[in-house]
Amino acid sequence: ADADSVFRQLASLGKFKAPRRMLLAPFNMHSRMIELLAQVEAAALAGYRGARIVVKINALTDAELIHGLLRTAQAGAKVDLIVRGACMLPPGLPGISDNIVVRSVVGRFLEHTRVLYFRWAEGTEADPGEALFLSSADWMSRNMFRRIEVAWPVQDARLRQRVVDEALQPYLHDSMDAWQLGPDGRSARISDSGVSAQQALMRRYSEG
Repeated sequence: ADADSVFRQLASLGKFKAPRRMLLAPFNMHSRMIELLAQVEAAALAGYRGARIVVKINALTDAELIHGLLRTAQAGAKVDLIVRGACMLPPGLPGISDNIVVRSVVGRFLEHTRVLYFRWAEGTEADPGEALFLSSADWMSRNMFRRIEVAWPVQDARLRQRVVDEALQPYLHDSMDAWQLGPDGRSARISDSGVSAQQALMRRYSEG
């Protein structure tokens, strides 16, 4: 039903009807991202030490999303950003963004993965305490307001964990193809040896 509403909107065959679970730019994606950032921020302010955000995208330039990330980090949440290209958020500034790490992983394959992970509580039957989305959109104003983009939640807990294990964790621990952004806006290569996320995933998939 959600996918059908997206294609109806693309074909202009009906009045916009908000999807039940899927997020659709330029309608409700940006506002929902802001809400999720605020939810993690509130959890951190309430003392939840596991408050966490991990975002893997190609570009981060939208001012409101950047401010939301900064507020969340200043509240005490850990924020990891894997941004392959442009990033206008300077990490590591004392008292401002020192709880944020920004890295870029550029390896053999050109990637366009967008994975958005938010954690605000320990999971229960009533509340999983986390949300994970796969998306077509970078965190840029043009994507949020001037294009049709989608983001969809991974609701099955086992599949969420698989996405974390295969699409986020390897890139957070890459030490061969990763560059880390400094507070001065310069990127420094972490190492030219060690672990490559792409190579690790190739081995994993080739071995079945």
